[in-house]
Amino acid sequence: MGHDVTIHAIFARHQTFHPRFGWLKKGFDKAVADNEVFSKETAPVILGVGKNMVKAIRYWCIAFNVLEETRVNGKYVHIPSPFAEKLLMDDGWDPFIEDPSSIWLLHWNLFKSPCYAPAWYFTFNELNRIDFSADDLLYSMKEYKNRQFPDSNIADSSLVKDINCLLRMYVEKTGPKTLKEDSLDCPFTQLGIINAYTDSKRFTFNFGNKQSLPPDIIVSTCLEYAASFQNDAKFISISRLLYDAGSPGQAFKLTENSLSGAIETILKKYKGLYLTDTAGMIQFAYDDDPLIISEIILNSYFKKG
Repeated sequence: MGHDVTIHAIFARHQTFHPRFGWLKKGFDKAVADNEVFSKETAPVILGVGKNMVKAIRYWCIAFNVLEETRVNGKYVHIPSPFAEKLLMDDGWDPFIEDPSSIWLLHWNLFKSPCYAPAWYFTFNELNRIDFSADDLLYSMKEYKNRQFPDSNIADSSLVKDINCLLRMYVEKTGPKTLKEDSLDCPFTQLGIINAYTDSKRFTFNFGNKQSLPPDIIVSTCLEYAASFQNDAKFISISRLLYDAGSPGQAFKLTENSLSGAIETILKKYKGLYLTDTAGMIQFAYDDDPLIISEIILNSYFKKG
């Protein structure tokens, strides 16, 4: 069975706000205390932000798989996800998201099924360009929207809002002070995964090793990705891990050397993981349930600190 991602036709739900420091922890804590908090008229008071920011926090918590949204008796209810409980509980892995590894995991979550950020999914997984302008991205995203959601009536202005938000979210600003301050308030700029050329009108993906992306995070997500195929195979090809839409290679913009190097580092720490060469095809193999191994690696990584 193949890797299928359910992608929802959701655009510009962020109210033009990129995710800010503290928002996910705040949304998580308030939903733990009251799972109907985002449906209440008093939500701005409870969260200490304006109405539009309440909508943005709600959206980002859902998009990052921090909260799962359901309807109960006509009301929206938001339940913390198992991932969020591991990460954000006060005794969790990194409740205040101080380790860049947590940002990488959240970035990875944007592309998992069900996906609530199709503009992000497209840009990282299906754009197939190393560098691009905002106009290039809009042109390609329109084609993707028409192909992926042929029956939906999504305005181009919504795509533009998503593109502007995405670039503010990942690109560290070097321009006027106000722009710099805006980027300082977004934790995802520190990933360094999209860089701007000097004129700030063209952008390029940063392929290869990232200083803040440890091999533990790469390998745990590779195992999680392998598990998504829902088969009994105990291996997955390096090619799939690098080039498939929705793979860690696409999400993190890895090269073959950076991916293989990460796996080789983790092989030395954990038994039951292997790199094999079958008729010239390099494969990542594992003895046990890949999801269980993935969680063991993450638990060990975050508890080491």
